[in-house]
Amino acid sequence: MITSNELREKYQAFFEKNGHARIGSASLIPENDPTVLFTTAGMHPLVPYLMGETHPLGKRLVNVQKCIRTGDIDEVGDKWHLSFFEMMGHWSLGDYFKKEAIQMSYEFLTKVLGLEKDKLSVTVFEGDKDAVQDDEAAGYWEEAGIPENRIHYLNKKENWWGPAGEVGPCGPDTEFFYRMVGEEEKSTQDFVSRNQDFPEIGNDVLMQYNKTKSGKFEESKQKNIDNGTGLERVISVLNGYENTFEIDTLKPIYDKVKELTKKKDFSDEEVRSLRIVTDHLRAAVMILGDDKAVAPSNVDQGYVLRKFIRRSIRHARLLGIGGNFCKSIAEIVIDVMKDPYIEVEKNKEFIFSELLKEEEKFSVALRKGMEIAKRLFETKKPIPEEKFVKVMESSEKRDFFVAYLKGKYDPNNPYGITKEELNASLVTGKEAFKLYQSYGFPLEMIDEIATEARLIVDHFNFRKEVKEHQDTSRKGAEQNFKGGLADAKEETTKLHTVTHLTLAAMKELIDKDMEQKGANINAERMRFDFNSDERLTDEQLRSIEQWVNKAITSEAEVQMQVLTLDEAKKSGAHGTFDAKYGDKVKVYTIAGKDGTVYSKE
Repeated sequence: MITSNELREKYQAFFEKNGHARIGSASLIPENDPTVLFTTAGMHPLVPYLMGETHPLGKRLVNVQKCIRTGDIDEVGDKWHLSFFEMMGHWSLGDYFKKEAIQMSYEFLTKVLGLEKDKLSVTVFEGDKDAVQDDEAAGYWEEAGIPENRIHYLNKKENWWGPAGEVGPCGPDTEFFYRMVGEEEKSTQDFVSRNQDFPEIGNDVLMQYNKTKSGKFEESKQKNIDNGTGLERVISVLNGYENTFEIDTLKPIYDKVKELTKKKDFSDEEVRSLRIVTDHLRAAVMILGDDKAVAPSNVDQGYVLRKFIRRSIRHARLLGIGGNFCKSIAEIVIDVMKDPYIEVEKNKEFIFSELLKEEEKFSVALRKGMEIAKRLFETKKPIPEEKFVKVMESSEKRDFFVAYLKGKYDPNNPYGITKEELNASLVTGKEAFKLYQSYGFPLEMIDEIATEARLIVDHFNFRKEVKEHQDTSRKGAEQNFKGGLADAKEETTKLHTVTHLTLAAMKELIDKDMEQKGANINAERMRFDFNSDERLTDEQLRSIEQWVNKAITSEAEVQMQVLTLDEAKKSGAHGTFDAKYGDKVKVYTIAGKDGTVYSKE
């Protein structure tokens, strides 16, 4: 058996032996990146270096990065999908490329971890109008030891990365999968259709192209490798677990949730709820425990955090868990995760207080929602009791209601329920969606309350409402975060420099202990997040503005030096000096021609 701590060390030690420098995990909240709300991969903090900037520790890097992804949130509850996860990653910044990357990936998986070679399969890019089929990567896999019949060509949706915005680095990727059960795949279609048998355990992004403003994909001057290997999935595979929730960083949390239910047996739906509570509360604790100090809110990261917490509570209620229970789960998460991520224990009081506040707020929302539901249901006419009992006792009850909701009604049904009675008892999709959207009621809860009132819920139009809402939200998000990681316009660079000046001004004029907690920059504007117990006054804002403008009009210059961490500290450079720094750092100094130093970070 292998633990998460052991795997983290094995991975980093192997790539360190192959010339990679270790770097720490960055924050879950990306710095100066308007395209994403959370760090979704280890490459996010490294974007400037993937685009050509020199990293102080060289061209080969390795780390384990904490990540949040919400794109697969509807899949959470199955065997493999997680919202928070740890991504082991290594990078080549214009150094080695496909051949060496594939050789090292294969060697690590088979020789260091000892995975069975016959159970490994890989996918490569099949090519399209923008880029050629990646026979080169396929050839290197064959050379390494994967036979042709286990190398599958898939389309751009499956085997292409980027660009993160409208322009910038991008390229094909090659993913590796491990067969957990069953026989070797007979074809690519067989491989795709059996995706639960083949969890993806990692992938090498082969950044060989650059997408231009005109939409062309040109060969990139700097070709990069970005490897991402899922720690939780690899642990599951190595230990022969049937699902991710059995590993050492998830099982203690899962077991605590089970304990709180006071139940011994669980249906498939209840197992899904157990996994959702486990996953979502772990994600919430890791966001709350991040040094960037995000709290639940109705915007950006705070909105996602609130969704994690409330969805956890909803599913806990479905499992029969009442009261304020989040702290008891959070304590387990902190205990499990404090070793690799010391910040979660350091920030535990903030975690506990924010979880409690959110639980109490949501309890109020639930009470209000129940009142609204009661008033709504009073406008409906219940199905006569004797008929409703008869249909609920029947094994075909679902078929009868489903047929009606799909527009098919059997006048000769054995329950004697008329079409008029069904129509009068119907909770429409729009009405159900209002309870879901405004008060956080899941469909299962709405169904349960409706059943008690001898009413039925239109599932089909409810799901249509949810999909329309999601599509609208997605389009809005795409518009909000349009631009991209490769947005290196002069305006963006200027605003990035202004964040340094703004922090310097606030430390000098307001409070020397002020720290930058995040920023969101695009070509149009800068948003600067900082720690403060009180809102800044208009007078303070004006003084900061005047200070920053004075530095700008003084024609100050920006200079960069690569120093050791000790040298940087001795030079007076400001920095949080957390785990993300390596042995060497870049120090940016903004100084006027008269020698005045405005900022040194």
